[in-house]
Amino acid sequence: MRRATIPLAILSVCLAACNSGADNRAETEANASATRAPDGRQYLAQPLVTEIYTADPSAHVFDGKIYVYPSHDIDAGVPDDDLGNQYAMRDYRVLRMDQIGGPVTIGPVALDVKDVPWASQQMWAPDAAYKNGTYYLYFPARDKSKDKNGLGAFRIGVATSKNPMGPFVPEPNYIPGSFSMDPAVFTDDDGTSYMYFGGIWGGQLQRWKNGVYDPNGSDTDLMQDDQPAISGKVVRMNPDMKTFAEPVRDAVILDERGQPVKGGDHDRRFFEASWVFKRGGKYYYTYSTGDTHFVNYAIGDNPYGPFIYKGHILAPVQGWTSHHSIIEWNGKWWLFYHDTQLSNKNHLRSAKVTELKFNADGTIPMINPFRP
Repeated sequence: MRRATIPLAILSVCLAACNSGADNRAETEANASATRAPDGRQYLAQPLVTEIYTADPSAHVFDGKIYVYPSHDIDAGVPDDDLGNQYAMRDYRVLRMDQIGGPVTIGPVALDVKDVPWASQQMWAPDAAYKNGTYYLYFPARDKSKDKNGLGAFRIGVATSKNPMGPFVPEPNYIPGSFSMDPAVFTDDDGTSYMYFGGIWGGQLQRWKNGVYDPNGSDTDLMQDDQPAISGKVVRMNPDMKTFAEPVRDAVILDERGQPVKGGDHDRRFFEASWVFKRGGKYYYTYSTGDTHFVNYAIGDNPYGPFIYKGHILAPVQGWTSHHSIIEWNGKWWLFYHDTQLSNKNHLRSAKVTELKFNADGTIPMINPFRP
């Protein structure tokens, strides 16, 4: 019997096709793996950018485009601790999007800590606003004082630019009367702007419990679980957008019985990351619970509150922190958030976006950052 033979040229084509198929399968498997967490769950959304790490995304619509003002995470080789020293960010880069799901432009350095006269380190979560042809960048950083840990007190600064992507020129000093971190500026329908800010633990809000900074104060919270929880802060801005128009107030969160949420209620109490938006005549005060990793919301009738707790917006993401923003664009609402998909490290995060929906009564169905 003669054995059939395959011409060499045909054999080469077959081998190439087989190898190509293997390569395609490998690429498909790699892509599938990239969309899944280490525990196998599939991510709901993908990072906005992969060239740099971006966290704490504050999104705004300016002149029809979406601009995202995130923290710029870097790996400074600092071990994790409860003070957040591993979050050693030192500058800001702005992201621009013409549409959700479209290409994202990464801007040049918009502001560097070395250019801020009063600041020493840690350019944490910023926000931005626009008024009368000027863009305002609000940012927290440590000043040059020293506490018991050898670290400065967090203050909030402001810088300005004629371009939403910067560069921004900082004011020579921080905003008088400002403290802690996570500034978020909301402008109401009448043009009045309010700043919401604060964060416990590394954000030092617990060190201001008597209205005066205690450099030797607690490094976590007040440890009074049966007392009203520490509140985030709210203050009306002056028309110059650079100073406070009044003393800082508490943004109080009440439970369903009208009582302040207690410090021991870690699933509902404020930790950090305030963000306010208005819908249907109501003010939605949103925030992170920190150590229980939820993004929550409460609703009030005016910008100062009090705000009645309603529920969770976002279930825990991959990573320790949860920090977000919410905008209306193109007839829909969008939640910007971050996780650690690209790094699996708490201090190297990636900003994402997904649609936010509302029930008929104005409540918000909770979003799972992983697909079912």
